[in-house]
Amino acid sequence: MQRNELVLVVDDQPRMLQSLQDLMVGSGYNVITALGGQQATERLLEHDVDLMLLDLKMPGFSGHQVMDFVEERELNTTVIVVSGETCFDAMSQVLKSRAYDYIRKPYVPEDLLHTVENALNARQLECQNQVMNDRLARSEKLHRYLVNSSPDIVYMIDNKGYFTFVNDRIAELLGYVKEELIGMHYRDLVFIADAEQASYVFSPRAAADTSPRNVELRFKSRDGDRPPRFFEIKTIPIELQADDEAETDSDGATEVGIYGVARDISDRKEAERTINFQAYHDLLTRLPNRALFKDRLNLAVAQAKRAGHQMAVMFLDLDRFKLINDTLGHIYGDELLQLVSQSLQGCLRDGDTLARFGGDEFTLLMPEVDGKDDATVVAKKIIERLRQPFTIEGQEIYVTISVGIAMYPQDGSSMDSLVKNADIAMYHIKGRGKNDYQFYCREMNEATMQRLSLERDMRKALESEQFVLHFQPQIDVISGRIVAFEALVRWQHPSFGMISPTDFISVAEETGLILPLGEWVLRKACSVLSNWREQGIHDVRMAINLSSMQIEHKNFIGLVHEVLRENRLSGHDLEMEITENLIMQDMENSIKKLMQLNELGVQIAIDDFGTGYSSLSYLQKLPIHTLKIDRSFVNEIEKDGDDACIVDAVIAMASGLRLNLIAEGVEDEYQVEYLRDKGCCEMQGFYFGKPAPEKESVALLLNLPFADQRLPSVG
Repeated sequence: MQRNELVLVVDDQPRMLQSLQDLMVGSGYNVITALGGQQATERLLEHDVDLMLLDLKMPGFSGHQVMDFVEERELNTTVIVVSGETCFDAMSQVLKSRAYDYIRKPYVPEDLLHTVENALNARQLECQNQVMNDRLARSEKLHRYLVNSSPDIVYMIDNKGYFTFVNDRIAELLGYVKEELIGMHYRDLVFIADAEQASYVFSPRAAADTSPRNVELRFKSRDGDRPPRFFEIKTIPIELQADDEAETDSDGATEVGIYGVARDISDRKEAERTINFQAYHDLLTRLPNRALFKDRLNLAVAQAKRAGHQMAVMFLDLDRFKLINDTLGHIYGDELLQLVSQSLQGCLRDGDTLARFGGDEFTLLMPEVDGKDDATVVAKKIIERLRQPFTIEGQEIYVTISVGIAMYPQDGSSMDSLVKNADIAMYHIKGRGKNDYQFYCREMNEATMQRLSLERDMRKALESEQFVLHFQPQIDVISGRIVAFEALVRWQHPSFGMISPTDFISVAEETGLILPLGEWVLRKACSVLSNWREQGIHDVRMAINLSSMQIEHKNFIGLVHEVLRENRLSGHDLEMEITENLIMQDMENSIKKLMQLNELGVQIAIDDFGTGYSSLSYLQKLPIHTLKIDRSFVNEIEKDGDDACIVDAVIAMASGLRLNLIAEGVEDEYQVEYLRDKGCCEMQGFYFGKPAPEKESVALLLNLPFADQRLPSVG
């Protein structure tokens, strides 16, 4: 068997040298030779020799000198002397000189090989032991370094509560030299108010109680001038070790001490206080914010119900603030808000709550009033106070305020109704010229006020990302495959919950907000599709609805191109859905824009086909790929009826024009079968799935084919 160890054979007689070399090579050892002592020292410097077979009596440079050389150079080489020297003193001297063994010439090969093997085995054990000792030494050194470099205080306490060990961190955090802590009782370090909790974690325990304990404590600093610091204390019991019988108590039970870590959480505590303040206060004005105002208003409503008294809620909005903010800059605007909030607080009674509701809007809660007169006095005081100019960096700024007031219980019996009605009253003042107050009354045009409120909320919704996309699948019922998703925008209103687009799209179009909203939908839908592509979903396109204002905008085509590039998508990944009315409003511009979309590879679909102008000429002029059968026509498909003639005509028309066809609003299996039999094989509707968030849509994509799940009789 081949051995890895390197053996150096040293002798001044060539024949003996060759004999030993042959013996060792024949036994599987790696062998090098040296003819004489001088050559042996050269070999030792050139090679890492594990074992040396060394002759003693050699002219010029003896074996003793070679061993001295090994000793001086601290070479890690095991030496076996093979010599004809028979003197006992010589053998004794050799063995004292670090040689492993002494073999006399002439040697017995078996004895020599046995000695060599034993020497190498012993050497291997020594090396292993040395490696283990080195590792232990490094581990101990690393442990000491880690303990003393720890950002936490590491300590040990004996069974009587006295510190027996503490790391260097104590000096930086509390000013103590760690030697001062050794022998100190833990009670001298903690605050009196925390003594009970300290006793819980630091008290002696039974040996069987090995459970860790955690509490938060405050530790005193050494000089007493530093503020107290909070620590998260974690302790575990440990059995105390001793060199004598003190290891056990008088009953023979093992004594238990405490090992623990104290983590400084002072910054976290301060952050928690800050976060708690931020959660319920506006950082700019230091007033209560919307959340705290609502909490107090809910409490005030409950108290008013029990006591039977009235209360007032005011909604205050600064007039012309946007103009001031845009003209002078946000720094001026922020300082103006701070000055206004200070001025408003000077108008309050004890117990009233003024809050910044957002932007330039404030709310005021008067939890107990005798009637409208009390609210009127405060409202007039607020308006009069704000007539005075505010001076910012030497410049006088005038601002007025519109105040809407709702009274409990006549104008609302809940928090939401009171705030909403005060808001409506405030907008009523805005429409009449501003800088006044108005009590809510039922005769106000609630629909108009709600529309104004909706517009205001929509502007904020775009800024605060309240809009979300839901996705409805479009199915090829022949293959059962999802071919596309229609991206449908929803509004997650913070007060009214999920709002359908039918309730806000018209407002968005009237106010021009449809442009930023449409851009957001395009960017978000393409971002989602890009994420799907990264997940390996490639055979699904995204359908997006367009409004007339979007397609008329001069930068619309550039925006589409930019969004596709940013998301590494091609135009073929998108399908733009437009209505007939949109096309007919400006046929020339529509043709131009749709041609440009087509050049990008974007597919064009006519949504709600048949419900608009129904002019067929544009179907041949425009780069249209798909017709969508309106849900109103699909609803006419009945088992016993004959009202599906429009559907039949649209299907036939699409087939003649070689256009793709999708049926919307499919809700039952009969409609699926009817449409499929007539040649319309792509469908969407509640039968296949309602619009769902992205996560659910991805799950639907990654499941089995749709036909296998929902259409066993159709696919």
